[in-house]
This record gives sequence, structure tokens and C-alpha cells, in this order.
Amino acid sequence: MLQDAALSDMAEADPEADPRPRSAVSHGAGLSGLAGLLAWLGIARWYGMDGPYSALINVVACGLPMVAWSLLVDKVHRSPSTGIDWSTGKPWRETLDTSLTKLAGLWATWAGIAVIYGAGRFYWQGNFAFAMWCFTNAAPILFVASIPYVLWIDRYLVAPRDGAWHLGAWLTGQAGVDREAIYGHLRAWGVKTFFLAFMLAIVPPGFGDFVRGDLRAVLHDPVSLSNWLVTLMFLIDVAFATIGYLLTFRPLDSHIRSANPYAAAWMPALMCYPPFILMNTGGPLDYHPGTSDWAYWFQWHPVLLALIGTVLVALTAIYAWATMAFGFRFSNLTNRGILTHGPYAVSRHPAYLSKNLFWWISTIPILTVGGMVDAARATLLLAAVSGVYYWRAKTEERHLKLDPDYRAYFDWMTRNGVVPRLFARLRG
Repeated sequence: MLQDAALSDMAEADPEADPRPRSAVSHGAGLSGLAGLLAWLGIARWYGMDGPYSALINVVACGLPMVAWSLLVDKVHRSPSTGIDWSTGKPWRETLDTSLTKLAGLWATWAGIAVIYGAGRFYWQGNFAFAMWCFTNAAPILFVASIPYVLWIDRYLVAPRDGAWHLGAWLTGQAGVDREAIYGHLRAWGVKTFFLAFMLAIVPPGFGDFVRGDLRAVLHDPVSLSNWLVTLMFLIDVAFATIGYLLTFRPLDSHIRSANPYAAAWMPALMCYPPFILMNTGGPLDYHPGTSDWAYWFQWHPVLLALIGTVLVALTAIYAWATMAFGFRFSNLTNRGILTHGPYAVSRHPAYLSKNLFWWISTIPILTVGGMVDAARATLLLAAVSGVYYWRAKTEERHLKLDPDYRAYFDWMTRNGVVPRLFARLRG
């Protein structure tokens, strides 16, 4: 999400003013990341490199151009919202005690995360085993690299005593501990702990499916072509999302401002991801029994197959665009600056809206291969799934409305956003 300090002032000066001035993340950052990703995809397809290491390089090929663009072109490191003043480099001896305390808190946090991963057998099975392999190999590197990084950045931070410092101070019995800062720190790392493992777990499968796709075969079948392009859209989404969880650094202005403090927001979010997911096969909200999909229902109507396939690809493209618009600031349950451009100029929740429309159109739950009871059950369960995403949207807004920039954006979108105005008319 994009931070803009002038947002609230503009809204107060002109209630109909567009709260989308130049933002900290430009379209160029996302487009450069997309270009790097597509370039590596072309290389991987040409040479048949469809394995997990190639999938990781795909993430790097997406992230490096974004970092370069943001630093060299957008110069995000100079933004006041980073909390960094590059002109006041203090001698490292003045900040050494602060840095050591912060490192104690940071390492204690990482130790707790290691215990969580180690205790959860779930994390060492299936695709998640790849994520654990990544963490296991990265852990010693991060441990060593954190020392010079913290010693360096603390010399320039306006307020170096962040949540990690307060946790370290509490562990070492120092005075001036703010428990709310500790809770905020743990919530932020809780978000990274839960979602980064999931993102890394699904990076290789989607990448491999796309790279192995037979272009000559899919071009002769609208269903295969649509599914292949949908895979590409999800591949883009996962790459950008993974980068978002990895690159939470103040010099990139991509740090977590706040993690959602409401349990009512965490509940629906966790319900949509393993191991708590409710929509999986056999889960309480599994709406698939008794249904088929669009390819089955319209298999004898090639024109309809092509039209519906195009719609599904377009919806997935909007979903991927919504993630790409964040640049490297994407993550669930956080405020990393308020996003107002791209698809967020049309809808406050374009990803949720496009995802749910995709499910309804691709499944058509009122059509059944069983009986009317199956159709009714599938329709009700899919409606419940959409209800979970509505719940997520509202609880996310509750958190973001603590930021005056989001309140200004929300008010402007209510009056001017295409989707909010459409829903307002439908509600009469």
C-alpha cells in the first residue's frame, strides 16, 4: 500500500479531490519486476528449467529490478516515512547499546519462530518442506548479516527503539519497556512467520506447471489455454507476494507500519490458508461435492468456452495486478502504507472481488452432477466462502481506518470509486 502524507490534507481542502497524488511506489517499480519475471520465465521455458531452484531465481528476477527502480529512480530511501535521517549518522559507539538490545530481541523472536516451525509437523511435509529447506539454509546467513545491518541502520534511525528493542530490553531487565510495542513487534513477525512459509511452499508448483506447459497443445484448446494463462497469473501473484513478505526494510520504505491488532481480523484470514483452511477438499466450506466446472458444462459450446475462459483469465489478471500494485509492500493483515492507485482506484478490495467472481463463474454451483440438494448445498457453501472474504475486507478496513490517509481514501472511494458506487446503487 502506498503512503502519502498529503492525503488527509487534500481531502480536507477539497472533499472531491482525488487522493492519488504521486506515491512512494510508482508503476515503474511493479512493471520492472514484471519484466524481470517474464524474462526469466522465457529463459526457463527455453532451457526447460522447471525445478524449485529455478522457481526461486524467478522470485529474485522479479524482486531485484523493483529494488533497483525504487532506490535509483523513485529514491524511496529518502522518504520521511522510512523513519531514517541520512544526514545524522551518529557514531556507532553512541548507538551500540541500543543495537545490542535490539539484536537480543530480534534473535529471541527468530528463536521463537524456529520453535514454532520445529514443533509443527505440518511444516515438514509436502510443499512446506521446501519452505523449511529455504529457512534452514538462510538462518545462519540472516543471523550473521543482522549484526552489521542493525549496527549500521541504528546510526540513522530517528527512533531506533522499535519493537525489537523493547523486547530485548524486557528480556534483559532494562527500564522503559513499552509492552504495546512488543505486542506490535510480535504481531508483525507472526504475519511473516505464517504467510512467508506458505508463499515459499507454493512458489515451485505453479512455476513448474507453467514452464512445462506445451504451447502447441494449449493453443488448440480454449480450456487448456485459459488454464495455462490462469497459472501464469497466479505465478505472478505468488512471486510478488513472496517478495512482499521477504523485503520488509526501512531503507526500502517497505517496513510494516502496524500489524492488525484485532482477533476478528486474524480469524477469517487464517481460515483461508493451511493448516486452518476451511475450503479445502473435505473441509467444512468445501463447496465442490456434487459440482463440476465450466469446461464440463459448456464442453459442447466452443464459443462459450472461449468467452468464459477469457473472463476467467481477465479476473485472475486483475487479482495478480492487485498484488503487483503493492510492489514489494504486499502482505496480509498489515498496514505498509495506503494504496490508492491501479485497481485500488476502482475498488477497495479488487483481489477479493475478482477471486470470488472467479470461483462463482468457474464452478456455477447451481448446476449439479448430483441432485438439487447438492446444488443448494454448494451454492450456500460458496456464499459462505464469499462471506468469509467480506469479513476479511471489513476487518482489514477497521485496522486501516486507524490511519488518517486510509480514511481519506475510503471517503473518496465511497463517492467516486466505480465498484463502491455500483454496490451502493444495488443496495438502493
